[in-house]
Amino acid sequence: MSAFIIAEAGVNHNGSLELAKKLVDEAKEAGADCIKFQTFISKNLASKSAKKASYQSKSGENESQLEMLENLELMFEEFEEIYHYCNEKDIIFLSTGFDFESIEFLNSLGMEKWKVPSGELTNLPYLAKIASLNKPVILSTGMGTIEDIEAAVNVLSEHGGKDISILHCTTEYPAPFEEVNLRAMETLSNKFRCPIGYSDHTKGVEIPVAAVALGAEIIEKHFTLDSTMEGPDHSSSLEPAQLKTMVDSIRHVELAMGTGEKTPSESEKKNIGIARKSIVANRPIQKGEKFTQENLTVKRPGTGISPMKWYDMIGKEASRDFEEDELIEQ
Repeated sequence: MSAFIIAEAGVNHNGSLELAKKLVDEAKEAGADCIKFQTFISKNLASKSAKKASYQSKSGENESQLEMLENLELMFEEFEEIYHYCNEKDIIFLSTGFDFESIEFLNSLGMEKWKVPSGELTNLPYLAKIASLNKPVILSTGMGTIEDIEAAVNVLSEHGGKDISILHCTTEYPAPFEEVNLRAMETLSNKFRCPIGYSDHTKGVEIPVAAVALGAEIIEKHFTLDSTMEGPDHSSSLEPAQLKTMVDSIRHVELAMGTGEKTPSESEKKNIGIARKSIVANRPIQKGEKFTQENLTVKRPGTGISPMKWYDMIGKEASRDFEEDELIEQ
């Protein structure tokens, strides 16, 4: 089964519908299965006193979190246009709704999956609202403990949530490699017995590729049109060419995982006779002469008697004359 790849556009449209549509185009071109945005009403998401994260402060140092969000907010009508644009481009539209009004709007569009961000992992009313929609839920777990995740899963389950998938995540931008802890995916899989994936905030593309090799069924990765653009998430996001590299690399790894059965592949069978060796005459051997360690040797090609039968051949008599380097026959 192929991993479900979410190209996380987030707020990298900088409040522009035109840029949002360009992000859709690039996500489709890169081969992502889905593009995800963030839908919110700023005043419902952050209070006037809410501070920005350190990575957000690099952009617009003097503005509050609320002011930052207001500059990044798209109207519901614009999201409806983006939703239909995604349908035209044949890429799945997702958006995280950060408040009840936004959730109701997204539900009215007919969105089929719901993504719970890490920041809402401990928000019981929010989780209950998402669960009540009775649609598949993808739960990010950044900053969470096993106890936090178990509590969230219980809330989702108790309020109608179904088909719950869990994403391991390290909520830092960019996330330090030494804090990624990909092995936590195995812990989550053993504990919750549900599809497990990985939401990546590291620099580069190798960590999500490694996550797929370890069994991730969902990959989420931030991307942007230009990592030098002004805004809180651009600098830690992939550019379109990098996103395509990540998608292609993941698909290559999936092909390479194989069945687990150890047997020669179809493409390498033709090389067996070329790369392996056979028992050959080390010097001219006369008919009736016994084969010895001295008059036999092992050389390519591998189309004769296998060297694994070396000791079976020692002491036997030659059935005919053999020239030097000639393949031995019984």
